[in-house]
Amino acid sequence: MNYDKEFDASGLSCPLPIVKTKKSLADMASGQVLRVVATDPGSVADMKAFTETTGHTLLSTTNEGGKHVFMIRKA
Repeated sequence: MNYDKEFDASGLSCPLPIVKTKKSLADMASGQVLRVVATDPGSVADMKAFTETTGHTLLSTTNEGGKHVFMIRKA
């Protein structure tokens, strides 16, 4: 899947992956896609809740080499 920007949250624990994802999305245009890589197991539930409450779209959640990869379309 193509994306416009990537943010690597590897090594960060809750709530930093969500806080920094929010900052990364702030300077993106509506409809652009952000790829987020995280190692915190809690980020799976957190990213789902974050996108649901902010109106962004969680396009996919995958696991690549032990890391969680999220594709988020900005609202």
